[in-house]
Formats: sequence, C-alpha cells, structure tokens
Amino acid sequence: MGSGPFPGLRFSPSQSPIWDRFKMKPISLHGHDRAITCIRYNREGDLLFSSAKDHLPNVWYAINGERLGTFGGKNDRDRNSHSGAVWCLDVDWETKNFLSGAADNSVRLWDVCTGKMLNCIETKSAVRTCGFSFSGNLAAFTSDKQMGHPCIINVMDVRDFQADKPVMQVVIPDKGPKVTSLVWSGIEEQIITGHDNGDLAQWDVKSSQKTNIVSDHSKTVTDIQMSKDNSMFISSSKDTTAKLFDTDTLECMKTYKTERPVNSASIAPKFDHVVLGGGQEAMDVTTTSTRIGKFDARFFHLVFEEEFARVKGHFGPINSVQFNPEGTGYASGGEDGYVRLHTFDPTYFSFQFEC
Repeated sequence: MGSGPFPGLRFSPSQSPIWDRFKMKPISLHGHDRAITCIRYNREGDLLFSSAKDHLPNVWYAINGERLGTFGGKNDRDRNSHSGAVWCLDVDWETKNFLSGAADNSVRLWDVCTGKMLNCIETKSAVRTCGFSFSGNLAAFTSDKQMGHPCIINVMDVRDFQADKPVMQVVIPDKGPKVTSLVWSGIEEQIITGHDNGDLAQWDVKSSQKTNIVSDHSKTVTDIQMSKDNSMFISSSKDTTAKLFDTDTLECMKTYKTERPVNSASIAPKFDHVVLGGGQEAMDVTTTSTRIGKFDARFFHLVFEEEFARVKGHFGPINSVQFNPEGTGYASGGEDGYVRLHTFDPTYFSFQFEC
C-alpha cells in the first residue's frame, strides 16, 4: 500500500500537499459539438468510446486520439441515428458490440467494426443507463421516470434484442427513486444500481428481486465503476463525495471527500489510487472557475483517503473519467465538449506515499 505514483514526492497523509503540476501533455479530442456525457475504454484499452448531447457517439484510437468513426448518420432524420442527447454507452468484452441509450427514448445496439446499427428498442422515456454483462450476451438498461412513465430496469439477451423478450424487467414504483447509474456484478447474476436519492441497490437477475440496499450517499449517485478484479466498486455522488464499496456486501469501506459535486470516479488498475471528476453545476459556472481549480481531476489514495494530486485542463465540469485498462493514463470528458487523453510520465510510477 505504500507504493504508488510520483518520484521525488514523499510525504505523509497528514501533510497532504496538493500537487497540480503533472508533467503530462494530454491529447484534446474535439469530435463533439456539445457536452460530453460518458466515456469508456474497451477491455484492451486501444479504443475509447465517447457520447455527448449531440446525438452521435464517437470511437477514437486511444494511442493518438485519431477519430475512428461515429455511430449514426449525418442528421437526426436518419432512422439509424439517435435524435436526442446520448446519456450512456458501453462496449462488450470482445469489442464486438456497442450499446448506447439516449433522450430520444431508445437504446441501440451497434456493430463496432462496421458502425452499423444492429437493432433498436424504443422506450417510453429517456434511457439513462446501459451496460453489457461480462459475456456480452446480456445487456441492461434503464429508462427514466418522466411524463407519467415509471423508471424501468430492463435486461435483454443481445442475441435476441427485442423489446418484448426481456430476461428481466423491474418497474420502480412511482414513489421510488430513479436509477441514475448501473453496473454488472457477479458475472451474469447481479446488477448494482445507483439512484437519485443516494441509494445503491443490488438486484438478482434470475429472480428479478432486490437482494440488498444501502443509503450511504445523501444525494444522487452519478456514476459507478468497478475495480479491475470486480471485488470493489467506486460510486460518485452530488453529495460531494465518492465512496468505495465491497461488491458482494455493499459495505462502504472508504470515503473520498471534496467540496463540489462529483460526477464520475474510477479506480486505478495498477496502484492504490482513485481519480475523481466533477465541479459545479453547469449553470453555476463562472469565468473564474478555471482559475480556482473547480474543474480539476483529483487523485486520492485508495486506502488512506488522502488527496495527493490535481490535474487541470477542462473549461467546465468533468462529467466522466476513467483509467485506461493498463493503468498508464486516464481519460476525461467535460461539459466543454472535449475529451482529454492523459498519459502518465515515468514519475507517476516511482512516487512513494509514506505514512
């Protein structure tokens, strides 16, 4: 636990200096016209997928930031394109299929290699979250509670992606909290959902029953991401914290505190680090925000809960962050419409965190 990222920097948690001088030259990707909503690496880490409020998800080469392509046509009238803000996306284990959910009341399944839409399921409200199971044979997604329609959790078989053939379907009662984030756990057996009241719930896919629930967050859960071995996950929240949980028991093990809403958080695959991204609500952003560090990516030690570094760059709140699968860098997507690819320099790998 004592080893971790930046050379020449040796300090105790009680000193907790903030180092915001990463010697990195990030690659800025500008393929979206509006705010980024979600970014995800594929398993190998050679591709990065991004979605925004501009209707067209993109895929990029992670090594140099070159855009490989987009998913959808050139305009909203193309029936194979989203016509609303794309809120969520995921790519399967083999980088074969790609999933996207949007405010146009649809979730779409795409072929990664060709960029062609394979199938589309229409919903009665906006699709807020989506994700593939570990085999890639099952896909889960949730629709919002809006316009008199309830929030619904759906699980579909990708091999028979039809709206009338759900593997699991759970309707959240009218007074129940809306699902705002989702992740698979237990291989194909369980789903963990985050809700707008701060709850985290565990669901059994076969029985369609809720098996556990915790309420450690006090406000909306904005993102959930698994650790590399799936034994833990980190959740971010508008209550200005991110929390580390045991995947099986939903026991809260660590809390990472900030002063502003946290929109996304990710666990490093190599070291005991987590990165948090967030900032003010977009409507509250001022021209002084970038100068006072409100949009920095913030690094915490996973065990000691101490912040040890910040990285500047975005000109608006960070909406999505993720370490690449090799642990050699991370990506962030912001309200400014940019995706930034960061590669750690050698100092990251020789830093010593002393108690």
